[in-house]
Amino acid sequence: MRHGLVIGKFYPPHAGHLALVRAALARCDRVTVLVLGASQESIPAEQRARWLRDELPGAHVVPGLDDEPVDYASETAWRVHTAIIEDLLDAPVDTLFSSDDYGEELARRLGARWVQVDPARRGTPVSARAVRADPAAYWWALPAAVRAWFVRRVVVIGAESTGTTTLTEALTAHLGLPTVAEFGREWSQVRPGGLDAPWHPAEFDLIAREQARREDDAATRTPVPLLVCDTDVLATAVWHERYVGHPSPSVRALAAERVPDLYLLTGDEIPFVQDGLRDGEHLRHDMQQRFREVLAEQDAPWVELRGTPAERLAAALPLVEQLRDRPRPLADPMEQRHEVVPDLLAALALPHSGA
Repeated sequence: MRHGLVIGKFYPPHAGHLALVRAALARCDRVTVLVLGASQESIPAEQRARWLRDELPGAHVVPGLDDEPVDYASETAWRVHTAIIEDLLDAPVDTLFSSDDYGEELARRLGARWVQVDPARRGTPVSARAVRADPAAYWWALPAAVRAWFVRRVVVIGAESTGTTTLTEALTAHLGLPTVAEFGREWSQVRPGGLDAPWHPAEFDLIAREQARREDDAATRTPVPLLVCDTDVLATAVWHERYVGHPSPSVRALAAERVPDLYLLTGDEIPFVQDGLRDGEHLRHDMQQRFREVLAEQDAPWVELRGTPAERLAAALPLVEQLRDRPRPLADPMEQRHEVVPDLLAALALPHSGA
């Protein structure tokens, strides 16, 4: 087989999709994967294509837009969808691979042979519809980058010596999550010139990028769709103001791209504890107020927690567990026009998937 074709929405990509494409790669000199997204969907087709390229380096992955009405019973619909597929191909195909029965008719229209792979989905029991409804139940079936997209992110922030690390460690231990430690503290211990040297804006860019990298890395490794982070890029922006004297456009811009699902602000009512790195006891209450102002200006919900460590943990857990148990919402894919015919969405846009 010279040129194989796999089409789908891949909304999102999962192990069943990968198995289908790998079956084509094993039998063809060349394989094209068309990612057909619709405008209403939450994950852009190009993003889905990037995920597939990372997992399937031997395939030629092409994203495309298909907003046409879905109707198996309509000859016009078949022609329009087939035309979209042909326009996205850079060469004719001789084999179409699919799990669903649509493949026989689509292959005929493309002048290709149809190869059906695992039609009962016994080899890889997963569907995109099932993943969207309950990603945690199908965590095993998702590539690392897709898991990271589904992760709900909670960030614990606050002024110096307000118990942010204590609360973060308690939450991660209770929930069995990977640690996302505060890089800025580590940098303070090794930075050239030590704590007495003036801070440079470039240091905060470094801290922000490394903090973001650590967060993204942990998101690919967490066993459930949840992450609790000890500070983040937005907090780095506040510390830039504290030490440099003015906002950092670059750090604030990165923070705007990385809005979490929830902020937990630790209260400043507890005693200040000097650990050898802290230098802002006289500014702590002012810094706490600045954190409140910055949190009020951004889009994520936030809650200020006060009391003993146990009281803070007890207040935080229901909020965090609610996020863990509520999947990240995705817009529904385009539905079929007539229920009396097979699912054209699965046919023309979602191979090896339930939706």
